[in-house]
Amino acid sequence: MSDKTSPAVKEFEYKAEMKQLLDLIVHSLYTHPEIFLRELISNGSDALSKARFRLLSSDEGIDREGELKITITVNPEDRSFVIEDTGIGMTEEELISNLGTVARSGTLGFMEALKAQQKGAGMDANLIGQFGVGFYSVFMVTDEVTVETRSAEAGAEARLWRSTGQGTYTIEPSDRAVRGTKISFTLKEEFKEFAEEYRLEQIVKKYSNFVDFPIFFGDRQVNSVTALWQRSKSDLKDEEVNEFYKFISTDFKDPLDYLHISIEGAVSFKALLFIPSEAPMELLYQQGALEKHGPQLYVKKVLIQHECRDLLPEYLRFVSGVVDTEDLSLNVSREMVQSSPVMSKIRQILTGKILGWFDTLAKEQPEKFQQFYKAFGPIIKMGLNTDFTNREKLIDLLRFETTRTAEGEYITLKQYTERMAEGQNEIYYHSGSSRSQMLAHPNLEYFRKQDLEVLLLSDPVDVFVIPSIFEYDKKPLKSIEKADIDTSGTLEPEGERLGVEGTAGVLGLFREVLGDRIADVVESKRLVSSPVTLVSGKDAMDSQMEKVMKMMQQGMPSAKKILEVNTSHPIIRNLAGKQAVGLSENTVVRAAVLQLFESALLLEGDLESVTDYVARMNELVEAATRPGA
Repeated sequence: MSDKTSPAVKEFEYKAEMKQLLDLIVHSLYTHPEIFLRELISNGSDALSKARFRLLSSDEGIDREGELKITITVNPEDRSFVIEDTGIGMTEEELISNLGTVARSGTLGFMEALKAQQKGAGMDANLIGQFGVGFYSVFMVTDEVTVETRSAEAGAEARLWRSTGQGTYTIEPSDRAVRGTKISFTLKEEFKEFAEEYRLEQIVKKYSNFVDFPIFFGDRQVNSVTALWQRSKSDLKDEEVNEFYKFISTDFKDPLDYLHISIEGAVSFKALLFIPSEAPMELLYQQGALEKHGPQLYVKKVLIQHECRDLLPEYLRFVSGVVDTEDLSLNVSREMVQSSPVMSKIRQILTGKILGWFDTLAKEQPEKFQQFYKAFGPIIKMGLNTDFTNREKLIDLLRFETTRTAEGEYITLKQYTERMAEGQNEIYYHSGSSRSQMLAHPNLEYFRKQDLEVLLLSDPVDVFVIPSIFEYDKKPLKSIEKADIDTSGTLEPEGERLGVEGTAGVLGLFREVLGDRIADVVESKRLVSSPVTLVSGKDAMDSQMEKVMKMMQQGMPSAKKILEVNTSHPIIRNLAGKQAVGLSENTVVRAAVLQLFESALLLEGDLESVTDYVARMNELVEAATRPGA
């Protein structure tokens, strides 16, 4: 900090990450300049909400003068722009915290998302509001901003903040006499359209029509202040509901669907909730983003919490909207919200209503439900291991591709059990990184030959939640990778199996060559056309789970697998013959055993050295093509 003009004017330097942020906004978001007005109005609305809350919940210590409103004044001739609110205002410390530093981790998430999109097809203006860096968008349309503010706290001194966004800002005393904040600047020549009231009114109608407070151009109010959730469902029009959703969510797209709730009873509340048409950007770029989400909480039409995470369990916090109750007091604290029996009851009712909403979508609008499930299915699955009260409802919402469905076609566990083969007592699933990889796996051969349907799990979340279901309709869920899978059905191999002596000999050969790289070698009852496959022991985690755990825990050792050998396969029969005539030490025989094992590892995605594998394959081909071989 340095005092360059006078002792009353203090100059501050932005932190490094703020400089980076300002540079990104000015140079990367220029294609969406109108967003600056949405963000300034949103900030003003937040300040007014805080002031209204204080006015209603406190009798003293706050300036009570003035109507709660936002006023915009522009002059096309000199391109001047002024937006003023009569909200809570800021102290000098709050100016530094709110305008001079990266106040929350979401800003850094915004920068990461911005960089990622720069590598793609184009920028998404929706990023700004989602990550809470809206004020700085004003630097897209101006070279210098002045902020005059006076805190609503009794006796507070007014301050003037000024910056060009080039690395420093100044704060000095101001003679502002009323509470609130006034933001002033001159628009750049190329953005003079935003000095025209008709253009600004278009933007207000598009983005800010449902702000809780009146927005004035001079003496003329330009927005509709209405609590849609207080109206009956029959009075709601899709167009205005969609616009309201865009306003509260800062999403540019219409919601996939909405739910209107009106409850009168032990607790009374109204709610208007929305499913986004796609997963919000921050869910992709911010770890733990759902922890900070939740619908807006109103008490008697007064905003209490902008994102109340106590209203919904974490796995449902992608649902946005508004919940309004009269059963809480206006001065309720965050701690009281968490412990309130009223909130607990509202949360219970909302959760049940939302899950019922999803079920109705699945039954009545399956195409819309499929779009919803594709976007939010992985998040819904998280509830299986956290919300045991609604576990059965969540299980019924699960959808799976199978070996019988086309790609992108899903069935429920109920549908699976209804078409199980006669005598089938288990629900089979196979996990992997992709559908094509799973369908090519040797472990499916038995099930295909027996025409047994297998669930295909390619979502990384599946390996954590599906095994925890244990059973459905009294039928256990079993990974086809497990060694103890029921393969008691009649299966004719493609060739004649080895006898007892030949089988023992070839299994011994594999054990000798592979040593402690495997847990055991056994004769396979599941293979039809492949020579070998790897399976997990009864109590071991399957391979896909192990891969995920390795990603989470670097250096985690691989579990040893059981190698199953198809004794009817020509390669295995040939090796058995070599072993029977004393050629167990032959280099080609031993190389063939090792190559079969590593081929199984390759299919699992666990082969450590492709170079060694290819070199050995070349040696085997060379041996097979020698004259007289």
